[in-house]
Amino acid sequence: MQELYNAANWLVDRHIEAGNGGKVAVLSGDETYTYADIQRELFRVQHALSVLQVRQEDRVALVLNDEAAFPAWFLGSMRSGIVPIPLSTMLNGEELGFVIDDSRAAVVVMSAAYAKWLPTIRTIASDLRRAVIVGEPDEETRKIIRGETEIGVYSWSDFDDVGEAPTARTGADSPGFWLYSSGTTGSPKGVMHRQKALEITAVNYGTSVIKIQPDDRCLSAAKLFFAFGLGNSLTFPFSVAATSILNPAWATPKSVADALERYRPTIFYGSPGLLASMMDSQIPPDVMSSLRLVVVSGEALPAEIHRRFTELYKVPVLDGVGSTEALHMFMCNRVGEEHPGTSGRPVDGYDVKLIDGDGVEVSSPETPGYLHIKGDSIATGYWCRYESAKKAFVGEWLRTGDVYTRTQDGYYHFLGRDNDMIKIGGIWVSPAEVESVLTEHPDVLEAAVVGARTITGLETAVAFVVPKSGKILDVSALEQHCRTKMAAFKRPREIFFVEQLPKTATGKVKRFQLRQQVAERVAAE
Repeated sequence: MQELYNAANWLVDRHIEAGNGGKVAVLSGDETYTYADIQRELFRVQHALSVLQVRQEDRVALVLNDEAAFPAWFLGSMRSGIVPIPLSTMLNGEELGFVIDDSRAAVVVMSAAYAKWLPTIRTIASDLRRAVIVGEPDEETRKIIRGETEIGVYSWSDFDDVGEAPTARTGADSPGFWLYSSGTTGSPKGVMHRQKALEITAVNYGTSVIKIQPDDRCLSAAKLFFAFGLGNSLTFPFSVAATSILNPAWATPKSVADALERYRPTIFYGSPGLLASMMDSQIPPDVMSSLRLVVVSGEALPAEIHRRFTELYKVPVLDGVGSTEALHMFMCNRVGEEHPGTSGRPVDGYDVKLIDGDGVEVSSPETPGYLHIKGDSIATGYWCRYESAKKAFVGEWLRTGDVYTRTQDGYYHFLGRDNDMIKIGGIWVSPAEVESVLTEHPDVLEAAVVGARTITGLETAVAFVVPKSGKILDVSALEQHCRTKMAAFKRPREIFFVEQLPKTATGKVKRFQLRQQVAERVAAE
């Protein structure tokens, strides 16, 4: 019989039992929550789930800001053996509806700001039976919610604190949580993780690499619905009874600087683009004076940005690479061993290998190969995506889709991806999805979207558009069209109008030629 184990017990209950219930777990705006407060919120969630008739191993979708309700619903669900599915708050109603329908979640929990999407979600997600709204919706949203008579809509404030709730009979390998990722195919996939996965990343990365301590205060630009943000703001601080700073504001140079000044964190987690923007915005060095460490992921950090940032702010920057399937970093730089322009070396607990096009492991330094990793935090698979799972999960190994080389001294250098997916600000974007939106415009004949690097070395999406015969398009019209059809992070940042797209004899777009055109433009600037 499998030994009992539950991630919420390890991340929260363990600290109460050790006498650390009075330690601050979460700072969010003007609100402070101790670990004892968080445990009571977990109990409250568990009672709510019982009232909502959610059973063990059912799914609950979470569309929540970074606020105390997120760890409460995430860990409260897991404590009851129910599978939470954090979803991006950047998605619109149709996009959320598709994912919730795919997951077959019976309940969705939403911050009030996103409750306006509920009617759209409900028309798509056929298994949805209940919705819980966190916070107070505005009057217009309340009117929308009142019209939802076919499902039960509750306010989080409707559920009282009614005392302790039991931990479900779960084990280390029991279903834990899902994270949705576009991965490398462009189709959203439910990445399934087991209960033990959170603790594994906390030990492998939190303890071994960043050496998280109880007096640390963690601030993450990446939100909790990302695998990166989940580790930064929940798993790592909660693993040692440290403090998580939850900031619902989107990460801009100003919002980050304000949070750094207000909360004085010791560890900041960001992205390459954000670091570049903070320097360009001339954020003063004293704003960073409380930090002992900056951790970066989401895309490769250009060496020049790494050097400039560390010189200006006098704080170590650790670049690395992770994935939704691996849950967090599996390769990174270490303090005192930073190699700008590389993803560092494998994290303890993970094995890494490069495989060439013939399926043979690369043994020589500086020889490109497809990156494969092995470790105990890797997902158990994809929900109902058999073909995608076969390509990604090869025995014990995860095929990441990234192409790397290894230096003589064991550092790994990112070259690119073996597909056409684009990673913008750490988020996978499918060119096919963006192209589909562009071609919905009545005056567009064809469109091709590629990833291209700006003069700073950061990746962005660029669209090449062929207008229909006799039609005249302008960039602003297409940008407005995209605003109404897709999340902001997916929209192309540059649009070029062309007479035709370069294609092969079989009709496939020669995307490498388009990328080359953009590279030539950047080089000429």
